[in-house]
Amino acid sequence: MSGENHNHIIPLSENVEENIEKLEMALGKSDDLSIRRLNVSAKNVAIIHIEGIVDDQSINENVISPIIQLNKENHPFKSTKELADKIVQILSVASIEFIFNWSDLLENILAGDTVILVDDSPKAITLGTKKIQSRSITEPTTQTVIKGPKDSFTENISTNISLVRSRIQNAKLRLKLTKVGNVTKTDVGIMYIQGNADISIVNEVMSRLEKINIDSILEANYIEEAVRDNRKTLFPLMQSSERPDVVAANLLEGKIAIIIQGTPFVLILPVLLIQFFQSPEDYYENNAFSSFLRLIRIGSFLLNMYASAVYLALITHHQGLIPTTLMVTLMAQRERVPFPAIIELLLMELAFEVLREAGVRMPRAIGPAVSIVGALILGQAAVEAGFVSAAIVIIVATSAINSFTLPNTNIVNTARGLRFLLIFSSAFIGFYGILLLTLCILVHLCSLRSFGVPYVAPFAPFRMGAQKDSLIRFPITSINMNDTEGNKETKTK
Repeated sequence: MSGENHNHIIPLSENVEENIEKLEMALGKSDDLSIRRLNVSAKNVAIIHIEGIVDDQSINENVISPIIQLNKENHPFKSTKELADKIVQILSVASIEFIFNWSDLLENILAGDTVILVDDSPKAITLGTKKIQSRSITEPTTQTVIKGPKDSFTENISTNISLVRSRIQNAKLRLKLTKVGNVTKTDVGIMYIQGNADISIVNEVMSRLEKINIDSILEANYIEEAVRDNRKTLFPLMQSSERPDVVAANLLEGKIAIIIQGTPFVLILPVLLIQFFQSPEDYYENNAFSSFLRLIRIGSFLLNMYASAVYLALITHHQGLIPTTLMVTLMAQRERVPFPAIIELLLMELAFEVLREAGVRMPRAIGPAVSIVGALILGQAAVEAGFVSAAIVIIVATSAINSFTLPNTNIVNTARGLRFLLIFSSAFIGFYGILLLTLCILVHLCSLRSFGVPYVAPFAPFRMGAQKDSLIRFPITSINMNDTEGNKETKTK
């Protein structure tokens, strides 16, 4: 860090060749460093950029060609300043700035800008010619679109910003850019709507980003782990989305979006627990049908967490709660099983987790087939061999299917982790263990904050107006934006 601070006060040399030699040494004489030397009015002029991250056509047509034409005209320039000013005037580039020290020179070249050095001039001309190759806008891959816009973010921050601005064409939409990562210098943008977002939360986000001290930012999770309020909780305290319509809707509700170069996922904050059960399609369908599906998702989340633990508690500690006919059937199935119920259940849960991971890692063409066939064959073979009972297969399969109804993968991972904790507590003391752990989870949820906003709002603290878009969705015309969950009124000191 001391070297970087020292570079800030090192001025550029007035000799072009000295600057070029020093630049080549700093970059290790990298083969993709392009240096075009020209002689204009008896002055050495160097045009420098790094290949692959610049717009070559723009440099050739709007930078090199005008300077060559200027040289052919043989203008008599009285001073170096007059020559530099004339070069600036003839360039057809939108963004032109002057830099005076080595730190800014290196930063601009590595960012994809083109730099022009002129002999006897203590400053360099930097041109905005960045053009990083990226894939085209496609349909979202992790957030399936049933009804609604089918575009998604890409790895290019400029493209992602434009996708949001095209939806919110308002002068109050603000963007603040910064760089994070000591080595990667990754571009990070903060977007919010002035007047909707709480400015104190915006300032807090900027402050936390400035305090990040790591070498690289390669994905959104790097930022999430560094700025979240509680790093030990299993619950996600920030939402990520690759859908521009989701980000635009949250901005309108007063949320803040963090857009990161190199990843198609945008972070949204502050976030509430209820948001993870809300799908964008909820607002594109009839409100009654959307409300029904939202309740289905909440029920599926609870089933995913509790189904295995409740079955284990009933079969091991509370057999009296099971109807006699069903109990006889379950015991008949377990006659051939050599393992205790907890081992039997854990074997099936772990087997499914392995199948899920295999399905994700396998090539797309065969991944789904392997996971489905594997689950069917292994489940049936395990029952026929007597390793597990049929009831266990049904319980684990039901729990797994419920996890696929949730629109956000972060909350699915939370349910997966809590499910195993509930299974262990249920194995030792049955329903008492489930109840005790549930109370601990509720207390933990009530203690969580997402940038000062209570995580379980609008239920605690309770806000009547926000109930119109929580468990169920009222018609859009009756929902007041000032009553949405992420509004600054929910912020607590």
